[in-house]
Amino acid sequence: MKYIQILIVLCLACLVFQAGAENIVDSKPTREERLASPFNNAVKFTFLGWVTGSTKVSYERAYGMKVPQSSELAVGIIGAGGDKFGNDPLGVTVRYGHKFFLAGHKPEDPLNGFFLRPELIWTRYGYNAASTGDRALSHMGAVLGTFGYQYTVSRFVADAWVGAGYCLGSPADTGYEHGFKVWDLFGTYLPHLALSFSIRLGVLF
Repeated sequence: MKYIQILIVLCLACLVFQAGAENIVDSKPTREERLASPFNNAVKFTFLGWVTGSTKVSYERAYGMKVPQSSELAVGIIGAGGDKFGNDPLGVTVRYGHKFFLAGHKPEDPLNGFFLRPELIWTRYGYNAASTGDRALSHMGAVLGTFGYQYTVSRFVADAWVGAGYCLGSPADTGYEHGFKVWDLFGTYLPHLALSFSIRLGVLF
């Protein structure tokens, strides 16, 4: 079943990137044409999510305000992807972020540039506990601040970021919450410190 889910996700990704590629090879619009009709929306897949055990899809929309910004909502199915930790996870994750573009932004490319993004994340999923093998429940929330860069060309968009923040709830024994990781590095465990980094790929419209 896991391999079927991964195959479905990969097929969807191929369709998305084929659509983007077809537009990249099309004749490039002039700056005036892009200013008249910029791409303010994007649909993206979280690329690393497939490797770590979840499939996440996000929708982002830019706002033509004095300070360039956008809002983004991502929803994910935990368990639809590679089972990195071998604990058979199953659940959902939701995150909302609001981007403030700092540099590299142009009116004709409203979703391009360096950004700061405060985020809210909620995850809930069951998994096989390593200590007992029984099903356990992870239920977590987090408030993060992330910094990243979003690159757009024609209808293709790539988004990468790193960040950290505060989390609370009942973490999984792996510390991985399919949206962030609880700090467990250098021999220290900080149950309320969340780390986040990832890559999203998608199309503009």
